[in-house]
Amino acid sequence: MPTPYTYATGAHEPSHLDGNALAGALSEVFAADLTGCGCRCGACGVIEPLARALVYIHCPGTVARCTHCSAVVLRLTTTPTGRWLDFGPGASLCLPVPEE
Repeated sequence: MPTPYTYATGAHEPSHLDGNALAGALSEVFAADLTGCGCRCGACGVIEPLARALVYIHCPGTVARCTHCSAVVLRLTTTPTGRWLDFGPGASLCLPVPEE
């Protein structure tokens, strides 16, 4: 089993937040709240709500990692040329179909 990823080891504060920390930044890109949507990890295949992801905000941008294997499932970065959203290799986000 791989060693869980820990960013900023030895920091005096918790190193990560839960996926709800992504709500504000993602609301600037998407109209719906995505934190309740299922997020499939490209590394281990587990599907969990994005709200359960381990979110690291003290990075270049914001990084969300799988709670099961610590692989990157989402990166959100704002640069002078635009906002970049990367789901990592094989990762996907399942958006709900609107009810009719």
